[in-house]
Amino acid sequence: MKGSSYVKAGISFGIALAMVISYVNWHSVLWAAFHGLLGWFYVIYYVLFYGWH
Repeated sequence: MKGSSYVKAGISFGIALAMVISYVNWHSVLWAAFHGLLGWFYVIYYVLFYGWH
């Protein structure tokens, strides 16, 4: 993979991870979509304030 491919994969993974975390916790597709737009920002926020369960 080229460097830009790693970045795209990381961004995609961040979006997917944010959506899964959001849906599991809030049970809302709309919140999951919104948090997916935020991507890694939501993942980092969640870990800082709620930790990993």
